[in-house]
Amino acid sequence: MTELVPGAIPTPAVLRRPKAPAESGPPASDPSKFGRVEPDGTVVLVAPEGEIVVGQWVAGPPAEGLAFFGRKYDDLIVELDLTAQRLADGRATADQSTAALTHVREAIAAHAYVGDTALLLQKLSALEEAISSARAAASAARAAQKVQALAVREALAIEAESLASSTAWKTTSERFTSMIDDWKALPRMDRNSEQEVWKRISGARATFDKRRRAHFAEVEVQRKDATSRKRELIASAEALAASTDWVNTSRKLRDLMQEWKTAPRTSKRDEDKLWKRFKAAQDAFYEARSAAETAVETELKINVPAKEALVVEAEALPTTDLKAAKQSLRSIQDRWDKLGDLPKPDRDRLENRLKKVEESLRQAEAKAWKKSNPEARARAESTANAFADGLAKLEAQLAAAQKAGKSAEVAKLQASVDSTKALLNAASSAAQEFSS
Repeated sequence: MTELVPGAIPTPAVLRRPKAPAESGPPASDPSKFGRVEPDGTVVLVAPEGEIVVGQWVAGPPAEGLAFFGRKYDDLIVELDLTAQRLADGRATADQSTAALTHVREAIAAHAYVGDTALLLQKLSALEEAISSARAAASAARAAQKVQALAVREALAIEAESLASSTAWKTTSERFTSMIDDWKALPRMDRNSEQEVWKRISGARATFDKRRRAHFAEVEVQRKDATSRKRELIASAEALAASTDWVNTSRKLRDLMQEWKTAPRTSKRDEDKLWKRFKAAQDAFYEARSAAETAVETELKINVPAKEALVVEAEALPTTDLKAAKQSLRSIQDRWDKLGDLPKPDRDRLENRLKKVEESLRQAEAKAWKKSNPEARARAESTANAFADGLAKLEAQLAAAQKAGKSAEVAKLQASVDSTKALLNAASSAAQEFSS
């Protein structure tokens, strides 16, 4: 609605304009208690300081003019009430509320309304006090925020200083970045205090970054050295890839593999590429060796039937004539050697069978020698005779004890007789072997 200044005359266009929907508020006041419209259209406000002319009404009957200026008053009341409510609810700040307060003050000073001025001034004063209290509360809140922000910034500085010596390079770098975001999100505080704390964080971050750069520079040097060393090992492996010296080259490649395992690692990407080259050189040699061994094994298969026949011949040798059996075995062994090697799957199987024949002949020869050994035979017979003499004496003593009725001595002698008989039987069996 267009404001009317003192002495202004409302036009019909203003009166015909639709009213804006009013917010819910107190019921409309009765302007007739606080003013009037003279027959000549003069609008008079009855204020505490006396009667005041607030405007001129020529657009219709005096009652309409009085109602018009009464609505102006109601609008001011609604504006004060709504501002006070929004300030109390926290939907408006002290500065926003002051703008409404200033507008109402100007309207009161211009006396562009008809209504209870005392009530208007009372609500104005209450709003002023509420705004003052809100400013004080906001100031205290800001002060508390600054104290809290200082504590948070101090905690950030302590954390930053503790991270200056960290070796968790990735996570610590990320934490320093998020720490800056945390810092920026905090309320502003005293500039000098803020800069002092910031210098601590910045210094800690600079120390960490310097150490991190030095670390990765050293890592890069180590990676270059590792790459150089592994390229040397690859060159050595590639030089051996075409070798046909299977035994010595296999040993050399094993040594190169051990050196590769103990060499420092380079970057993962380079490590994978270098390993593929190194392994390719090894694979080339081992595949060639495997192919050569397969070819040799195939050639050696021709020896299997002949050597198997020699084994069967050796296993059939009689042991009754050891001298003849040994001569036959030597003949078999000479023919065995002349035939050449065997494939791996058959080598151990046939060689073990031939070794069993050799061992069987050695055992038979040892047994024969034992039987024909005169010294051993004499010792065995002497031992058997000694036990026989001893047994005869014991049996005589046992018979005498039995005749004398000495039961305790009988039991003792009987035990000796039994033991000596057992020893005599064993000695007799040993001596008998030399006689068979």
